[in-house]
Amino acid sequence: QVQLVESGGGLVQPGGSLRLSCVASGSILSMSDMGWYRQAPGKERELVATITSGGTANYAESVKARFTISRDNAKKTVYLQMNGLKPEDTAVYYCKSDILLRAYLGWRAYWGEGTLVTVSA
Repeated sequence: QVQLVESGGGLVQPGGSLRLSCVASGSILSMSDMGWYRQAPGKERELVATITSGGTANYAESVKARFTISRDNAKKTVYLQMNGLKPEDTAVYYCKSDILLRAYLGWRAYWGEGTLVTVSA
């Protein structure tokens, strides 16, 4: 079984910063792309940022220049550094990773349970 566990969410004032972490555990053979998604109340889940195993990052336009995604392959961990937070960044943030457990199973996408980020004065 695979588990993705997020941490680092919380309440922060506008303009503040938070750092999210997501650790993968289980009998993992290999990991490919990892990413962060978010879902605000009453809205669809949307992509925030993704990063390949080689470190190539991709960002939603709304977070470019404010958020930074990174990963530590040895620790099976992906991070999201969020600076200059705005009230519209309030959402549940989910971690996602493409993981290979066994060669015959193929690549599958796994999701974490989410961590709540609230930006409010």
